[in-house]
Amino acid sequence: MQETEGLISPKGEGLPRIITDFVVVGSGVAALRCALTLAKYGDVHLITKGKLVDSNTFEAQGGIAVPLSPDDSPEKHLEDTLAAGCGLSNPRAVEILVKRGREKVEELIEWGAVFDRENGKYHLSREGGHTRNRILHAGGDATGKEVARVLISRIMITRNITFHEFTFAVDLLVGDGKCIGLIAFREREGFMIFLSKAVILATGGAGQVFRETTNHRLITGDGIAMAWRAGVEVMDMEFLQFHPTSLYIAGTARLLISEAVRGEGGILVNKFGQPFMKNYHPDGDLAPRDVVSRSILEEMLRTESTHVYLDVSHLPYEIFRNRFPHILKACEDVGIDIRKEPIPVRPSAHYFIGGIRVDEEGRTSLPGLYACGECADSGLHGANRLASNSLLEGLVFGEIVGETVGNSEKEKITINSIPYPSKYPQGSHLHLDLEDVKMSLKSLMSRNVGIIRDEEKLQEAKERIDFWWGYIMNREFFSPTGWELQNMLIIARLMVEAAYLRKESRGVHYRKDYPEEKSEWCKHIVLKRGCKPIFIKGG
Repeated sequence: MQETEGLISPKGEGLPRIITDFVVVGSGVAALRCALTLAKYGDVHLITKGKLVDSNTFEAQGGIAVPLSPDDSPEKHLEDTLAAGCGLSNPRAVEILVKRGREKVEELIEWGAVFDRENGKYHLSREGGHTRNRILHAGGDATGKEVARVLISRIMITRNITFHEFTFAVDLLVGDGKCIGLIAFREREGFMIFLSKAVILATGGAGQVFRETTNHRLITGDGIAMAWRAGVEVMDMEFLQFHPTSLYIAGTARLLISEAVRGEGGILVNKFGQPFMKNYHPDGDLAPRDVVSRSILEEMLRTESTHVYLDVSHLPYEIFRNRFPHILKACEDVGIDIRKEPIPVRPSAHYFIGGIRVDEEGRTSLPGLYACGECADSGLHGANRLASNSLLEGLVFGEIVGETVGNSEKEKITINSIPYPSKYPQGSHLHLDLEDVKMSLKSLMSRNVGIIRDEEKLQEAKERIDFWWGYIMNREFFSPTGWELQNMLIIARLMVEAAYLRKESRGVHYRKDYPEEKSEWCKHIVLKRGCKPIFIKGG
């Protein structure tokens, strides 16, 4: 049996224990929806390292893709999703998403979600890669906030869900080949043990591994890294989607400028005010995200500029104000009058397509451990996620994983001693400036493992990460700051390894030394700690 690896040394048998039916880690749409389903089957403890609202879901401006118009259908949605995935999408997972999506959105509406209407009907917009208007929005550009509001309100009134805010899940506990819980840390109480029939990871992606990101500051790849340390398979780690347009103002957070702005007629222009997207793709500003991000970067290089612009000055101001109030306020806060000047934008790390390898019901390669949402990878998105499919994914697969766990994990936990990870850091007295290492890692990843990659850059990244690995991963830390950095290093190393292996360009993974898509690379790369890579046929 493979030994597990942890970030902390064994803490003995005296730690506080919480014994429950199910533990869910995360507080985004997938975690919340999964917890609500699990509550039908037993007691649920939901762990999140910030507040319940500290998630990418809460900050999501984009909408929910769901076919509601007469000229649309689940079949058309399926076709668009498969096309975006560049041959690597799992058709079974895609079919589940599009067939169950509408009922999950209607359920959300029954629970009190309010989506935008126009003339009495739901207002549906169009985003890149979609052939129909099917993007449902709330509050103009605050869809995620509305989804989170409704789900959190349900959590609050569900009797057998207990949530633990500001609680960091550190290491999984594996006994006799099964995940039986985890060790967590909270500032005031210190370390604590959660024991359960099953653990469900719904911790989100890993955008904070990059300098430029739209992700919440807490999204550091913790769940994926924790699973990998426990010997769980991860897949597609080379595929990270960059959002083409984040607000680019020095010193400010990279606020996402929703793709719906271009769907409503916004035009990308270079520093000379010239539209350029038609030079790169026939769909122009509504080309798929990977194409738009790469085109923006190439235009920035061509014009020797740090960014491009999104021109909305020709759009009716009142319509823009109603549709995008959050974006409008952000622009006004930094002195941009959208009626007179374009919005400076550039691509930022946005959505992690790779993650913990799961089947269509969220099972990982470790019994007792499940995953859903952005940290999980069933092959749903292939090599490139279709815009506005992620909130829908959380709703659909959050429920599916909850049902799967509730129906299959019935055996109560009985243990004699805590099965701490068998490998762990041995300690170090070296003083480290963790923030300096973290910023250096983020800059390296943005520079070398970003939108355009090549062997030289990837090799340089590998060598640098290996250097940091030598003295960061062998040290035991006693706070989330250190554990986050260790998790980020794991994610970075896995990304570089997979990107180096994939000697082609496909979807969001573009290598200028291998610029063509190759049929022999229509396969997934699966990585497991201590093992050689596994290649699995895609599609």
